[in-house]
Amino acid sequence: MVPVPTAPSPAGPTRATGPVPVRLPADAVFLGLARALRAAGVAVTADRERVFLTAVAAGDAGSRRHVYWAGRATLTSSPADAEAYDAVFTAWFADDTPTTANRAQHPPSVTRQAPLGGDGDLGVAADEGEALRATASEQEVLRHRDVGSLTADERRTLADLFATLRPMPPTRRARRPVAARRGRVDGPATLREHVRRLGEPGRIVHRRNGVRPRRVVLLIDVSGSMSPYADSLLRLAHAYVRSTASGTRAVTTEVFTMGTRLTHVTRALRERDPDRALVAAGRVVPDWSGGTRLGEALGAFLDLWGRRGMARGAVVVVFSDGWEREGPELLAEQMRRLAGLAHRVVWSNPHRGKVGYQPVQQGIVAALPFIDDFVAGHSLAAFEQLIEVVARA
Repeated sequence: MVPVPTAPSPAGPTRATGPVPVRLPADAVFLGLARALRAAGVAVTADRERVFLTAVAAGDAGSRRHVYWAGRATLTSSPADAEAYDAVFTAWFADDTPTTANRAQHPPSVTRQAPLGGDGDLGVAADEGEALRATASEQEVLRHRDVGSLTADERRTLADLFATLRPMPPTRRARRPVAARRGRVDGPATLREHVRRLGEPGRIVHRRNGVRPRRVVLLIDVSGSMSPYADSLLRLAHAYVRSTASGTRAVTTEVFTMGTRLTHVTRALRERDPDRALVAAGRVVPDWSGGTRLGEALGAFLDLWGRRGMARGAVVVVFSDGWEREGPELLAEQMRRLAGLAHRVVWSNPHRGKVGYQPVQQGIVAALPFIDDFVAGHSLAAFEQLIEVVARA
């Protein structure tokens, strides 16, 4: 991008001209870089974009060296992409980005230049020519923060972001076919069309298998080790319950909490306001921050609800860190039963997304053979990825 020089001031001595930096949202600037790389032929996927934003937010987003190497490490997949990365980085930020030979000594600048006469809502900086350091927005940082380590103010801010979640239910093939423009020929309907036209040729009616939403069951561990995440997990469950309740199709989402016992909290989470829903759920859950008996809780769910139809063909999501008070043999047996009934079993572990995590807990080791998807569950960004996994089931 070639910056447009500024015109001299009409009054007073002429000042040095230069590009006018414009303050743009940091996440839009960084995502723009990733998409410009994709347009240039670099294989940048949506996952790489998320990892790039996480890497930038983890350090100093205004540091030239940090942003450059964060993008180089996450957005490129081979040494052959280095040249294209340097060229796109230079064009996107309109700065003197160093070449491959000397970039280590002079890392690129993170300033987004824009010509004069642009959109007036962008807010031109007061001091022309001064480089503005792009800093990640508070909301973008919170999306990738571990919800178990947030302050009270940060939790309140994050609670508003849960309203942006739009869970989509998985689908299954319906037994009853529906009309379609193409597909197999519906003989009886086509014949009726000919009869209606008194024997004259009419249109050929096609049918295809319909699609119906698949049930989603959420099992949330509310024991002591999971207490820092319980509030966020119930907010996620509330988003699922409200989105399915307000949809045009009949969708069922069931929510249970697990601790020393199993508690059905779906009705409490049907409150429209999320804060009131969490208060209602707190009234019916007697074992907050208690012990963990995952095997017994899963067994109770299967005996009282699962075998009667709730788990049959459903997508079951277990939110737990895998700490089990009892022996792992019972948990393994109940997970085997659950895998035999459910369409897909997803396990969300808050420690799964942390660097250096190894699934060594007895509960996780016992459950892993029966899990279809083992995903992270420590941040809002991880919850968004979980929603995608469930929707694709």
